[in-house]
Amino acid sequence: MSKQSLTMEAPARAAAEPCCAPLATSAVAPAAAAELAPAFKALGDPVRLQLLSMIASEEAGEICVCDLTPAFDLSGPTISHHLKVLREAGLVDSERRGTWVYYRANRTRLAALSTVLAAAP
Repeated sequence: MSKQSLTMEAPARAAAEPCCAPLATSAVAPAAAAELAPAFKALGDPVRLQLLSMIASEEAGEICVCDLTPAFDLSGPTISHHLKVLREAGLVDSERRGTWVYYRANRTRLAALSTVLAAAP
């Protein structure tokens, strides 16, 4: 078999006919991409994604670390590490109250991430 028979050529498209509608209304600016990339990276871990989901979906708007930890088969220090990564990425804010720390989603930051991911109307 020749190399040429192994490669498939893309069908030629007319310049005026796009293959499909764009998913976004515009490309992300380099400065915005640099600012948002750490947040997307932080969400690349399943535990952190689940933690953020739990925090953001809390009806009271915030949740105690004491309520987050039992949901995972991980140690308290490991959960604290994941929460620290979310905090450093600007995805959550925290407030210490006595011995416990309460977390709430940073809605402004989440809205910025959502804008990048939103499909064009």
